[in-house]
Amino acid sequence: MADTSHADVNILPFERAIEELESIVKRLEEGKVPLEESVAIYERGEVLKRRCEELLAQAEARVNKIVLDSAGKPTGTAPLDVG
Repeated sequence: MADTSHADVNILPFERAIEELESIVKRLEEGKVPLEESVAIYERGEVLKRRCEELLAQAEARVNKIVLDSAGKPTGTAPLDVG
């Protein structure tokens, strides 16, 4: 059974979080998990999904820089100049 503690998710690297999320999806799709356990692993899946989204956003921010207009409002992103 998946660990239902959500605190540990905050330290998972992307690869581990996505791997566990895929495992949860597979188990739920099989439909052989009791209802109460299904709810618990679904909730963990939601936490894992948010962690993956957060890590992807952080990676994207490292690759892109925000472009501001003359009023200082964001207008989009541009590739980050490295070097």
